[in-house]
Amino acid sequence: MKKIKTFSHRITTWYDLFGRKTLPWQLNKTPYKVWVSEIMLQQTQVATVIPYFEKFMTSFPNVVALANAKQDEVLHHWTGLGYYARARNLHKAAQLIRDRFNGKFPVQFSDVIELPGIGRSTAGAILSLSLGKHFAILDGNVKRVLARHGAIEGWPGKKTVENRLWALAENLSPEDDIQKYNQAMMDIGATICTRSKPRCEDCPVNQDCKAQLQGRQTEFPGKKPKVEKPVRTTFFAVIVSNGKVLLKQRPQQGIWGGLWCFPEFSTNTELDEYLLSRNIDLSTVSELSGFRHTFSHFHLDISATLINLSNKTNQLTEPDCEYSGLWYSLDNPEKVGLAAATEKVLAEVKISRG
Repeated sequence: MKKIKTFSHRITTWYDLFGRKTLPWQLNKTPYKVWVSEIMLQQTQVATVIPYFEKFMTSFPNVVALANAKQDEVLHHWTGLGYYARARNLHKAAQLIRDRFNGKFPVQFSDVIELPGIGRSTAGAILSLSLGKHFAILDGNVKRVLARHGAIEGWPGKKTVENRLWALAENLSPEDDIQKYNQAMMDIGATICTRSKPRCEDCPVNQDCKAQLQGRQTEFPGKKPKVEKPVRTTFFAVIVSNGKVLLKQRPQQGIWGGLWCFPEFSTNTELDEYLLSRNIDLSTVSELSGFRHTFSHFHLDISATLINLSNKTNQLTEPDCEYSGLWYSLDNPEKVGLAAATEKVLAEVKISRG
């Protein structure tokens, strides 16, 4: 017990001296602001999140404002952050809070964890950081600190390893100062106990860190078993007419769910056949730069063909295009959510226009 108290005391003392206290979501703290920040910070660095968070709060200052917004508007504010399922779940959860909890963020753990996109650690972080409720957390940064301090072998994605880390997180969490402690653990993981080149000399719990004492810091946490990612291909039809480009909204499920992208074809032959069926002279189209976009489970090799309908030989016109969608203005773009690959191609199209 003495060791546990000593651990948490050292952590909170460090926070008083060095912890982050002026991040946008830490000022005038509310469950809503902490929730949005926690979702944005998943898989994303603080420096990247700050401008997105501030713009998001300006447009959606409370749960009801977010719930009442159109999904396209929410995704537009998320464009560039990636992992767009986070934004879709955030929007769905806001609507549930509006409808079930009269627009007030729930304060019971059992209610919070039932919301889309919120797991055990995120629920604990929201309630502990905003309301001081006693819940342990175990995000990626905290996993790294605990795995090293306790020399916990194995990949944290494995259930048995995760369970050990949860038990450690709960045992070490203090009864008091849970806000400070949880924030400090995340801060230490993000700024000191980093993935590579950890600054062990600055760590408040280095004296009894097993990984450091063994000189094995970079061996913890254990690495995810390597699996060769499969490679898929897709072909974009970048159809431009009168300063606008045709976009389609993707299905809600699957990659880039709910975002706007170009019409796609499985093979280059399918794309060529489509163009020829519309009497489009293939000599008038041009290839844009191809590139690879990597997802968590596979690589996607993307080829993009520019079809400029201003050419008189091109018979494809906006009304008879078999794809229904949005004619997206290159000069006055609509506020919709764009897939990262869409943005990359659009940037090249704009450059090509001069």
